[in-house]
Amino acid sequence: MRVLPVALTLAGSVLASSGARAFDAAAAFGARPSAVDVSLSPDGNSIAFVAPTQGMGSVLYTVHVDPGAKPKAALTASGKPERLGGCDWVSNDRLVCRVYGILKDPSLSLLPVNRLLAVNADGSDHQLLSTASNFYTRGFALGGGNVIDWMAERDGAVLMSRHYLPDEHIGSRLGSSEEGLGVDLLDTRTLQKQTIERPLSDAVCYISDGHGTVRIMGVRGARKGGGQDTGIVHFLYRRPNSREWQGLSDYNEVDYTGFLPYAVDRERNVAYGTKKIDGRLAIVALALDGSSREELVYSSPQVDVDDLIRIGRRHRVVGVSFVTDIRTAFFFDADTKKIVDSLGRALPQHPAVRIVDASVDESKLLVFASRDNDPGSYYLFDQGAHQLHPLLAKRQELDGVTLATVKPVSYPAKDGVAVPAYLTWPPGKEGAKGLPAIVMPHGGPGARDEWGFDWLAQFFAASGYVVLQPNYRGSGGYGDDWYQRNGFRSWPTAIGDVLDAGRWLVAQGIAPADKLGIVGWSYGGYAALQAAVTDSSVFKAVVAIAPVTDLEEAKQEWRNWSNYRLESEFIGEGPQVRAGSPARNADKIKAPVLLFHGALDRNVSISESRHMAKSLESAGVRHELVTWDDLDHELDDSNARAEMLRKSEAFLRAAFGE
Repeated sequence: MRVLPVALTLAGSVLASSGARAFDAAAAFGARPSAVDVSLSPDGNSIAFVAPTQGMGSVLYTVHVDPGAKPKAALTASGKPERLGGCDWVSNDRLVCRVYGILKDPSLSLLPVNRLLAVNADGSDHQLLSTASNFYTRGFALGGGNVIDWMAERDGAVLMSRHYLPDEHIGSRLGSSEEGLGVDLLDTRTLQKQTIERPLSDAVCYISDGHGTVRIMGVRGARKGGGQDTGIVHFLYRRPNSREWQGLSDYNEVDYTGFLPYAVDRERNVAYGTKKIDGRLAIVALALDGSSREELVYSSPQVDVDDLIRIGRRHRVVGVSFVTDIRTAFFFDADTKKIVDSLGRALPQHPAVRIVDASVDESKLLVFASRDNDPGSYYLFDQGAHQLHPLLAKRQELDGVTLATVKPVSYPAKDGVAVPAYLTWPPGKEGAKGLPAIVMPHGGPGARDEWGFDWLAQFFAASGYVVLQPNYRGSGGYGDDWYQRNGFRSWPTAIGDVLDAGRWLVAQGIAPADKLGIVGWSYGGYAALQAAVTDSSVFKAVVAIAPVTDLEEAKQEWRNWSNYRLESEFIGEGPQVRAGSPARNADKIKAPVLLFHGALDRNVSISESRHMAKSLESAGVRHELVTWDDLDHELDDSNARAEMLRKSEAFLRAAFGE
């Protein structure tokens, strides 16, 4: 295989080099990725990608893959409030994009809204694909539906789930009583539709076979008093050439039990999905022929097997992936395995190689390759010519910057349990002792950190800090025993593991006790604050980004929503709720605290940080709260992130007496 040094010439300032200016680490690491949501046209001759503009704004570019081709702007979103999500090709000259944003509502505060629209590659002929509302529409749909089949055989058409609301246009043919989620075959140019599945009020999702036939439907379980969700989804399926629904599985969204279907293989007539085996997620295949036959596709004795590998316009399933120390792929499709192995040999410095898109005939593949000290680049692999063409760097602002390597490690918790973690030293100082250090617990809490590039950890490493990212008990990915009752209900164990991460850094001589801080985002911010409450002697500075600070308040944020009961049960009741709320125990914190939060944060309300700041003020604890009126949970603004990094680094230096 030949790797050809033929990268695209990228026009304009969006992806232009920063020139010879002095390196600004906060600006470079805080910058939003220069190319995301990259996709390949059906003929394999063009790509589309989303690039950042000012604030949370973004622009969709399309460009031919020929050397020297100039990107064309096809769609722009200001970020106030509309933002661009992923865009995918529905034909060689047309794309479907998700537009989303946060709307302010006087009674419900913040509403997350998204819609799908179609646009030509040259920016012309915008069409709204989600159902439109009017003066007579009863209610408001937050979601705009999903493309469930890209209809490789029909140019410009998609099979799409769409939300319908009653239209009280009484006495008019325009009126309709239909309500719920249905499926339409939709021409993205003319908007002509064919109803495939009539809307059902309790339907939550549909899965096609990749060839235009709906085979699986998910239906929300009967709601309890007050319209509260139960967390149960009933999945139904159809046999080939049948319109009769039959029971497939009941899935519990709370404890992740039951079979959760992800995809249908038409040739094998099976549904692929996850199911717990011995307390860990495994990939299984259930027959869709009425036999209820179950086949174990892949399981791991150490971790959850949590992802399907799918390629092509029909998203066919070719393998699975999971994370031990490093994400690993298992391919049961021999041809795909051969291709990926070949790509790995062509890109030996990039162990994380994956196929992200393909032409209709799969002769051309869009490939992404990255590693811990490389944010990654996109390539076009032409199978017929056996050539690999570089296309785009994901983070052009970091081109040429020496980045840190990440090492999987483990450390002992107080009870002797080995806690997995990732350790990052400053570049060129691997193995050094006596450096300032940061413990960085991940968010979630039911998530986990993985080996790979992390812009936040890399910034602090570039600034001279050792960074330790623990997958504390309560993290996802390791099965039920590790997850326990989740990081809120089991906070004493989770926070104990986070504190032990700091103690281990000191015991190993990696960091002096007076130069140890903690930085966390979301649940990670909660863990940073609660660790300072639980043992004020370990960390000398606390940085909490969009943190939960009061567990009872966190439950009440969902009071007007149908998931309120589930959120309340997730957090729990009793004395542990108060004891586990940093804002109610601020007098126990001795280290200075720096808080960041966006006012449009719907994941964790900004009121949590404001409550924390008031409690710290009352307790006489040195602190600062930095807020942004127009940003959400992700603070997805390059300038805001750069400001956050600068302030955090200066705050840590001051707290460490440097």
